[in-house]
Amino acid sequence: MLNRREFLAVTGVSAVGAAWASVPRFYSLASLPPAKPDLTLRIAPVSVEIAPGVVIKTTGYNGKVPGPVLRFREGKRVTVDVHNDTDMPELVHWHGQFVSSEVDGSEEEGTPLVPAHGSRQYTFEPGPIGSRWYHTHMPSKGNLDIAQFSGQFGFFYVEPKSEPGHYDQEFFLAAHHWGPSLAHLGPANNGWEIAYKNGSINDKALGHGDPIRVKQGQRVLLRILNSSATDDISFALPGHKFKVIAMDGNPVPTQTSVDVLTLGVAERVDAVLEMNQPGVWILGSIDDEERMNGMGIVIEYAGQTGEPSWVKTPKTPWDYTQFGTQDKLPAPDGTFDLTFKKIPGNRVDFNRWTINEKSWPDTDPLMVQQGKRYRMVFHNQTGDTHPLHLHRHDFEIVKVGGKTTAGIKKDIVNIPRFSDAEVDFVANHPGPSLFHCHMQLHMDFGFMALVKYA
Repeated sequence: MLNRREFLAVTGVSAVGAAWASVPRFYSLASLPPAKPDLTLRIAPVSVEIAPGVVIKTTGYNGKVPGPVLRFREGKRVTVDVHNDTDMPELVHWHGQFVSSEVDGSEEEGTPLVPAHGSRQYTFEPGPIGSRWYHTHMPSKGNLDIAQFSGQFGFFYVEPKSEPGHYDQEFFLAAHHWGPSLAHLGPANNGWEIAYKNGSINDKALGHGDPIRVKQGQRVLLRILNSSATDDISFALPGHKFKVIAMDGNPVPTQTSVDVLTLGVAERVDAVLEMNQPGVWILGSIDDEERMNGMGIVIEYAGQTGEPSWVKTPKTPWDYTQFGTQDKLPAPDGTFDLTFKKIPGNRVDFNRWTINEKSWPDTDPLMVQQGKRYRMVFHNQTGDTHPLHLHRHDFEIVKVGGKTTAGIKKDIVNIPRFSDAEVDFVANHPGPSLFHCHMQLHMDFGFMALVKYA
């Protein structure tokens, strides 16, 4: 955790960007000789004590969970050496980056695996700017100890060339669920789903580890990530409002203050807090059981002591459109009509998922032409939310929950249950690009397709 002065001393710049970044240059691994790395990531077993006696044995980066916060400079080429000290092949996905398929970190796109007890070098030009993250992109296929159930996740931040930095302190907060087990949580015909024993913010459960220490009158920037494998999370800080300034690293057109932040799996929110309610508070999940299981962190004002306070906060529907505009969007050059359905596991197997009646690897590719603008029309005919991700591209939200909007660019769009939505993307990054639901079990069991360039 850095305060603003320390951050400026280290990086020479401040924090939240103001524009959607330009397209970075792609590099082919075959055309580049081995280079001296700018940084090294080591994938290896790690133990994390999130609370006294609660030890999570998992896999992480550089002996930590989450992995180190990586800072890249906009437009400055970076080389990363990845060493895999585990017995299984691995992939590191640079989530939200406009990089080549060869380094993106998706086997479906053709990214080479990092072999067990082997290494691989990634070279790319970071972009777009903002709060991004890196994580494993291996399937779990129901193994609850690996893939996104593990500790293989971490923030990286792409620093813009210049920005105002109107805040006093900055904190990166990665929320994660631990101790997954199989359960039947839905209707009688549902397949296996996941229940969790514990939660944490970064490497500690609520009430353990250091609080976030603030002073009255400060403006505090929180960069929050939902790194859970399967669950949405809603956060509140009683007595305070979150002024949302960016989502998934991209500045929002209309900065809006809200009482509750809801993040689908893999979503990030950058929010500023005006510290004007002295006391000791809980920033935590509004779900009582989830918060008591550790999903939260203490906020402590200078000079204040005592037990941290929580005031029940009602859940409110999350509305992307409040952060957008009503500007007129260009007409798309093509449209993909995509219907999502569930094939129930009937309490003996995992549910399977279909896109237009087909499951991966049999889903039809979405064929595009470079430079064209395409509209994806989503029909979610299931009782689950679906955080949808298109690698190497951003979505611009067109319509969600029956409401139109413009200007909101994200790399994850969380589609409500039994709902329709529309998003646009520009096909400006040639190469195969994976489209999928980011809930681990959904993508493991069919919810994927490829965007291919003609």
